[in-house]
Amino acid sequence: MQEFINVTGIVLKQTPIGEYDRRVCLLTKERGKISAFARGARKPGNRLSAATNPFSFGQFKLYAGRDSYTVSEADIQNYFPELMSDYVGAYYGMYFAEVADYYTRENNDERQMLKLLYQSLRALSSPALPNPLVQCVFELKAIAVNGEFPGIPTDRKLEESTIYALHYIVESPVEKLYTFTVTESVLQELRQIAKEYRERILDRKFKSLEILKTLC
Repeated sequence: MQEFINVTGIVLKQTPIGEYDRRVCLLTKERGKISAFARGARKPGNRLSAATNPFSFGQFKLYAGRDSYTVSEADIQNYFPELMSDYVGAYYGMYFAEVADYYTRENNDERQMLKLLYQSLRALSSPALPNPLVQCVFELKAIAVNGEFPGIPTDRKLEESTIYALHYIVESPVEKLYTFTVTESVLQELRQIAKEYRERILDRKFKSLEILKTLC
């Protein structure tokens, strides 16, 4: 008899397998990052087709095989349709998912990263927040969540508002991150700091970020 488990999570990426199947990478509240197969998900009209697209967030019912999980059912609460119709926004989302994939591991407590990714996708969907600001906040908070934030830069003079924004990003709960906007000059300082920290701490190149640079 198969034993089912229920997890809350988001699809980071999906890969075609065989003629009709998909393998999905899920970031979950209960089990960290896991891989699972979705049988028949590429067949037209299959009930798992939309549920296994990137950014799909909700409840997934899985059963465990010898070395992987299989998706049995999914109850999706948010597909982030705004990103599906926004080419640039979708690439920002894919970049955030790539960073989450880079940082997370199976059976780790990844609840903070899951919340950060979800709230950041919501922020990308809001016309009130510029995407470059959302990117800065996401990158800096991701580094902080993983205990690698090196502190406020002391090798240059920063605007007081930039220093305040950095403290706010690092210290605020994820749910309250995207509640402010900044001037263009502050945004440029935040972007420079985020870029320097990303290149220093994240030791890899992200394909979606490289594509994003050609679009913006």
